[in-house]
Amino acid sequence: MPAKKAEKAIVLLSGGLDSSTCLYWAKSRGYSCRALCISYGQRHSRELESARKIAKLAGVPLTHVKLGLPWLAVSSLVNSKKKLPDTALSKIGSGGIPGTYVPGRNLLFASLAVSWADAENASAVILGPNALDYSGYPDCRPEFYRALSAAVSKGTAGGAKIKILTPLIRMSKAQIARLARKLRVPLEYTWTCYAGGARPCGHCDACKLRGKGFAEAGFADPALK
Repeated sequence: MPAKKAEKAIVLLSGGLDSSTCLYWAKSRGYSCRALCISYGQRHSRELESARKIAKLAGVPLTHVKLGLPWLAVSSLVNSKKKLPDTALSKIGSGGIPGTYVPGRNLLFASLAVSWADAENASAVILGPNALDYSGYPDCRPEFYRALSAAVSKGTAGGAKIKILTPLIRMSKAQIARLARKLRVPLEYTWTCYAGGARPCGHCDACKLRGKGFAEAGFADPALK
């Protein structure tokens, strides 16, 4: 059922394919959205630029929060001195937790979004994790979000009213790409690459999984034109 117009949602927006699709999905369901973008010391700011552009095009206010947590530098997504993995596509997600994993990132982000939802009397927190075409991060699994939903219902003023929604969690990247096109997500402005730069590197897990998704969806990735 579509949301009532009065219902508010906090959408975590990184500027990537998945989170941007979630934002447009939420809008299509009738939610009054607020976008939350979080800087956590990642090695580039390119995705923040995309988040701002996507939020503007969607007509949604964006709040940018900065975290300064030095221990996150154990991840190669944060520590630029560490090499980003260049894993064969067929092996992504099958070799244990990769060095790009940021400890507790989705828990941190979801907690901030829930806090805002609780303050705003919002009825939903919407996130874009995916447990099919992904790198094997433990905080992308459905069981994590089921447990998080239970915690939110017990530990917030909003209680069970605040729903944790993960509309893409059981979708392949191809399905997400098709949904994004159907929802008219401005895909040309989304950014997925771990490396940053002027153009996607094509070598990191994120680039390879995105490339696989568009190839299987049967149309070219507008961000590469």
